[in-house]
Amino acid sequence: MATARSADGTSPLRKAGRKVGRALHLPFTGTARSIRKATHAHGAGESGLGKLIELHAVNGAGDVMITVALASTVFFSVPTDQARGRVALYLAITMAPFTLLAPVIGPLLDRMPHGRRAAMAGAMLARALLALTMSGAVATGGLELYPAALGVLVASKAYGVVRSAVVPRLLPPRFSLVKANSRVTLAGLLATAAAAPIGAGLHHVGPEWPLYGAFCIFVTGTFLAFTLDHKVDSSLGERKAQLVDHGGAARKPGLRTVGTAVLNGLVANAALRALSGFLIFFLAFLLREHPLAGQSAAVSLAAVGVSAGVGNALGTAAGSMLRSRGPEIIIVMVLMAALGASVCAAAFFSGVLMAVLGATAGFTQALAKLSLDAMIQRDVPEEVRTSAFARSETALQMSWVLGGAIGIALPLNGVLGMSVAAGLLAVGFATSVRGLLTAARRGTPHPRVA
Repeated sequence: MATARSADGTSPLRKAGRKVGRALHLPFTGTARSIRKATHAHGAGESGLGKLIELHAVNGAGDVMITVALASTVFFSVPTDQARGRVALYLAITMAPFTLLAPVIGPLLDRMPHGRRAAMAGAMLARALLALTMSGAVATGGLELYPAALGVLVASKAYGVVRSAVVPRLLPPRFSLVKANSRVTLAGLLATAAAAPIGAGLHHVGPEWPLYGAFCIFVTGTFLAFTLDHKVDSSLGERKAQLVDHGGAARKPGLRTVGTAVLNGLVANAALRALSGFLIFFLAFLLREHPLAGQSAAVSLAAVGVSAGVGNALGTAAGSMLRSRGPEIIIVMVLMAALGASVCAAAFFSGVLMAVLGATAGFTQALAKLSLDAMIQRDVPEEVRTSAFARSETALQMSWVLGGAIGIALPLNGVLGMSVAAGLLAVGFATSVRGLLTAARRGTPHPRVA
């Protein structure tokens, strides 16, 4: 008996199969279309910024997978005293060499201006291979894990430096750098938030599974990096920027040649970045030893971590809304807010105030970094702007390392820790605020960021 066919010659069975296929496919294609619509909005698709936003989301998802695997191995799998020794060993083997390598990253990338897409792809591929290498050692926590972790750290920071440097070349019309960086950063935060529970679920399958996930994500990122617009590799008219003034009558255009506003903004951001590194390591051990009232150590860490993440996301969103305001004033205000929160946490130490400080640190760090980006775009000549982004990002990463080292070395006393946090910010406040306010009063010969 022949199967009945519709007017277009398609059998009912085939039509039913197509409907089922579309129904199963729709959640994925619909989600992909929604993501593409959001990342390519307001001219970001035409300028090439949309693809960079998507690449940064992949980067954030891969990094958090590795973070979950390392945290479970180095921190959660052993008693507190042993974990402290492991983390100290991690810092010694990874962070200490990184402080020596970090100053080299920016100048090295300056020498390959025509290979920025390849540099980002290489950073992705390196982390993919290192994640696969670490998967064999993550269950035992052997020493071979640490050199691989150092490689992941260096590759991650190299990607961050290049990403910061290429954003100015992908700005859509009437887009400020602070708005563009807000979008890129927010995409990374959302991807991190989505990937973190997936990584935790994979860890329950086996300690190496988050690293397998990271491998797949970074391989995807390797191919995505080569789809970026060719403008990323353009270096027409660029020259190197210098963070210090070496004297001499004929100076190359650099940060000193455009005034002290950017340098003071960098100092303030360094203090906030040091606070971030300090809180990550110090609160991780403090809350493990002394969790919040009625909560486990894991829940206490999650509460403070979520508050910091929410603060970071809110700061990124606020940066987009405040993009037309004077960035010097914004940096002063957020530095004062962070200092006030840390002083309150030291004077009236409690679990709630630790969470408040974490949220404040996340908010102020995000908003201050976006304001610094705006000042670099406004004050640094275009021919040296890419180099300035690379060098400033390297300086901020070194500040984070310094803050983390202080956090791991400090005794687990809450009041003492919050006092040290306040001290870090006080140093940044004392050394940068006057210069920022002076620059704000004098104004700038360069146009404000719209």
